[in-house]
Amino acid sequence: MTGKVRTRIAPSPTGFLHLGTARTALYSWAYARHHGGEFVLRIEDTDVARSTQDSTDQILASMHWLGLDYDEGPIYQMQRLERYREVIAQMLAAGTAYHCYCTPAELDEMREAQRARGEKTLYDRRWRPEPGKVLQPVPEGVPPVVRFCNPPEGDVTWNDLVKGEITINNREIDDLIILRPDGVPTYNFAVVVDDWDMAITHVFRGDEHINNTPWQINIFRALGAPLPQFGHVPVILGDDGQKLSKRRGAVSVTAYEENGYLPEAMLNYLARLGWSHGDDELFTREQMVSWFDGSHLSKSPAQWDAAKLAWVNAQYIKAKADAELAPLVAAQLKKRGIEADDRLAAICALFKDRCETTVALADWAAAFYADVTPSEADRTQHVTDAVKPVIATLAEKLANVPWEKVSIAAAIKEVLAAHSVKMPVLAMPVRVLVMGTPQTPSLDSVLAIFSREKVVERLKRA
Repeated sequence: MTGKVRTRIAPSPTGFLHLGTARTALYSWAYARHHGGEFVLRIEDTDVARSTQDSTDQILASMHWLGLDYDEGPIYQMQRLERYREVIAQMLAAGTAYHCYCTPAELDEMREAQRARGEKTLYDRRWRPEPGKVLQPVPEGVPPVVRFCNPPEGDVTWNDLVKGEITINNREIDDLIILRPDGVPTYNFAVVVDDWDMAITHVFRGDEHINNTPWQINIFRALGAPLPQFGHVPVILGDDGQKLSKRRGAVSVTAYEENGYLPEAMLNYLARLGWSHGDDELFTREQMVSWFDGSHLSKSPAQWDAAKLAWVNAQYIKAKADAELAPLVAAQLKKRGIEADDRLAAICALFKDRCETTVALADWAAAFYADVTPSEADRTQHVTDAVKPVIATLAEKLANVPWEKVSIAAAIKEVLAAHSVKMPVLAMPVRVLVMGTPQTPSLDSVLAIFSREKVVERLKRA
């Protein structure tokens, strides 16, 4: 490989950054980082009617959360209109583009006639200047579009980084509109000028773009611009087997942040949706950069698996330092109006093995800061009349012991011996009263994190 690798991600701000684009961003970022290259963020905002600032903000927030740092950008297409018009003027002068004055009604009529003849609906190049061809007079009051002079014959072939060699005949595509009447360029033209100007060497994108690639390659060639290498990654399918997209069932990246997923877990899971390194399921960001050389990308669609993502996230939560988990859980608690304190790291340490998300961890932590209301079923099953005297003895005993795990454990043993009962008989109702649930980690560890006053108060509810 010669020259500096430069990749890019170019989302359109017509909605949130969805998972497929996030995965493509990850692959582009990792490839650039692997080769010591540069990664560019471009915002393709030429769809003026649907682009919003909220969407742009969400895209930038998602990239930041995922830790996909970019070396240039964000670069906005709508700030580059003069550059596009400059290139259009050069193409018109060179004869590689031309004005077309067809009205929408004329185009509809043309397509209907083609369908009636059983032909593919392609623009018939009626306004394309050619030797010996007499064009009709320019109609008054019809603002023209600019079309690209696509080669009428021959093939477009490229060696795709994912799919291998792909060939599409030029007869399958027509003279693409590259500039609208309002002076705003179309996607297939703007993306070529951008990639040319930004010296992009490798383009990873979804395989729905394969049909756009011949047009883009032909425009690159018409401009005398160097071609990037293309890698078209398969789509991600939802639970229903249909493509995940902004318009169909996809969830925003930021929604996963809100729902308690860790960015490193999300990156790990996204990476494995279409790429592998042996049998490795869990790996760090640094390992992925070391391994991601563009090979081992799958040619087949990936299936989104929410349960697998939850499992991956759980592994990362278990491995994360308690002091790093605590502020994430504190943020979840704050949404509930709960202010955490310096006990939170110890709470995380005790409960993180049971949790798939920081939301679930916050559910456990909430019992230490807010009141709990055990279900009637749990109270009825566990806080029986027979055990209430045992609980009362424990409350008295705990009111006077040193408040540490060893002393609490000793007090519990003394009460069990005094009443001749086994641990589950006492532990289950104490858990229900103190934590609101009969299932918790070891009782002495849980109680030691509470204040003595809170434990005694909740036990006396029995």
